[in-house]
Amino acid sequence: MSEVVYQRIADELRERIVRGELAPGSDVPTEAELADTWHTSRGPVRNALAVLRGEGLIETGRGRPARVAGRKSTQAVDASIPFTRWAESIGARPGAVTQQVSRRRAGAELATAFGIDEGDQIVEVLRLRLLDGRPTMLERLRYLSDVGQLLFDHDLDAVSITELLAEHGFPSSAVAHEIDAVAADALDSELLEIASGAPVLRLHRVSFDVDDRIYEVSDDHYRSDIVRFSVSSSGRSPSGEHYLRGLGVS
Repeated sequence: MSEVVYQRIADELRERIVRGELAPGSDVPTEAELADTWHTSRGPVRNALAVLRGEGLIETGRGRPARVAGRKSTQAVDASIPFTRWAESIGARPGAVTQQVSRRRAGAELATAFGIDEGDQIVEVLRLRLLDGRPTMLERLRYLSDVGQLLFDHDLDAVSITELLAEHGFPSSAVAHEIDAVAADALDSELLEIASGAPVLRLHRVSFDVDDRIYEVSDDHYRSDIVRFSVSSSGRSPSGEHYLRGLGVS
């Protein structure tokens, strides 16, 4: 019986959160209040709250009531939308703080990715992206030299690089994405203001120009407590090879 009660409590609270009746940041009714409302002991109430906490809907802390978690911004990965336009589409204020724009020699891995010779020059950009002034994503962008050289003449804090390149003759004809979770390194920790080793979502991006040439190979590191990705597909594959790939599986 207690199992049914905790599920019903969780279901009702979940519905109230989805409807906006319990807004992000607001307190969830206390264990005592919920127990009184549902005419039950605190055991089922605690189980219900644990379910919602596991779903990321509420946050709990020692010495304070449970609160509705802030909504995560959701970004679709099957659409190549610049960060700036995506932020605006969800009603957030985008921002950028460029840390570095530099020329360097491609190592073996990047040379292979670009299809160039090792030691050829590329352009690298390190840029912190903000949502409503909050550090959200760290971009590590690499471009072929003839593309990236355009970036030295512009204030990258004030523009969408994707749109800037398109305006100067380098639109992307296709973009391939890969998503995984990695541990925050020292740079992520410093600029994203998270603990070293904390989980971040990495979006690895390869962009092709109209001649089917790879001109951008980048990694975006998102704070996993702020952003989540949604994936939609336009068709089905009988074996799933287009959508799922096991690491280390040939």
